[in-house]
Amino acid sequence: MLSDTEKADLLKRARHAAARALGLPEARRVLPPAEGRLAEAGAAFVTWKKDGRLRGCIGTVEPWRPLADDVEENAVTALLHDPRFAPAQPRDLPRLTLEISVMTPLEEVTEPLAQIEIGVHGVVARKGQRSGLLLPQVAPEWGWDVPALLSQVCLKAGLPDDAWRSGSPPATIYRFSADVFGESA
Repeated sequence: MLSDTEKADLLKRARHAAARALGLPEARRVLPPAEGRLAEAGAAFVTWKKDGRLRGCIGTVEPWRPLADDVEENAVTALLHDPRFAPAQPRDLPRLTLEISVMTPLEEVTEPLAQIEIGVHGVVARKGQRSGLLLPQVAPEWGWDVPALLSQVCLKAGLPDDAWRSGSPPATIYRFSADVFGESA
C-alpha cells in the first residue's frame, strides 16, 4: 500500500502529464524526479471518468519501468489513445476525474470460484494470444458475482464466456489486487 503522500504525488503526476500532452500552459514546469517507491518498477492502470462515466482506461500488467513513469504514460495513453473513445481535447481536462489502480503481481489461480473475492481481486484471462483484464472495482460497480466476473473477463479477451471452465485446455485465470485511489468528482 502506498502512503497518502505517494498517492497524491501520483495523482499530481498523472494530471500534469495529461495537461502537458494536451499542450496546456500550466504543464510547462518540470516536476522533480520521483523518489522512493515511485521510482521503483511498478504497474498501474489509469482511469479517466467524465461525469462519473468511463472516459478512458489504460494500464500495464507487469512492472518494467518506474511506477511514476508508468502512471504518467498510462494517464496520457488513456486520455488520448484508448480506442473506445475519441482523443480528449484541452477543454475536457477540467471536467475529468482520475483514478489510479496500482497492481500487485499476477497469481495464477487453479480454483477461480474459491480463490477470487469480489471487490478484492481483479482478474486476467489468457488463452493463446488472447488476454483480457478487469480491475477489482469493476465487478462491484456492475453487481457481478465471481462466475459473472469470469465470464466477462473471458468475453473481454475475445473468448467464449465459459472459457474459464471449459475448453481443452480452459483459459488460464490470474488474480491480482490493486491499491485504488483517485480524485473526488
